[in-house]
Amino acid sequence: MLDQLFGSKTRVLLLRLFLNNPEKYYFVRELARNLDIHLNSVRRELENLENIGILNSCDHPEIAQEEETEAKDNKKYYRLNSQFVFIEELRSLFIKSHVIMEQALIDKVEKMGEVNLFLLSGVFVGREEAPADLLLVGTVNKQKLSKLVANFEKELGRSVNYAVMSKQDFLYRRGMTDRFIFDLLENKNLILINRFKDK
Repeated sequence: MLDQLFGSKTRVLLLRLFLNNPEKYYFVRELARNLDIHLNSVRRELENLENIGILNSCDHPEIAQEEETEAKDNKKYYRLNSQFVFIEELRSLFIKSHVIMEQALIDKVEKMGEVNLFLLSGVFVGREEAPADLLLVGTVNKQKLSKLVANFEKELGRSVNYAVMSKQDFLYRRGMTDRFIFDLLENKNLILINRFKDK
């Protein structure tokens, strides 16, 4: 849906990456490699986003990170412009896009096995301090879950911290007022599946 709204899949991937990593600088080749997008497409969309005012750019070599040697031929770096007038609206739009995909996510997760609880937090709801981004309670196919998380990571442009536990372990830890569990349950989250009676 966002691809249609913004008119470019590359633009959507770049926006999501910068919104999820607002303090980080990226250079063109790094973005093309990490997002698996053609270099010219990345360069064109970066210029568009900079012209709009969503991104800032600079050419200071001292901001190069681990790829500094590779970056010598690409001295222009880009970072999110946190002062852009519609920055919060953009963040909200991308967060809500996950909600729109809710049913598709539920279908994928339910095919993994017996799922009692599927909760999104952290990066998915704009809560960076959360102890985990994803909590899954039940007995699931770990290989399928790993692929799902890998897809999330590629889409978000960052790692996803997730936890899996059995129904018994979850109920025990919840009964003991486990800090990790209550942090996820009592703060901002998105619960896609909940088969516990005390919903």
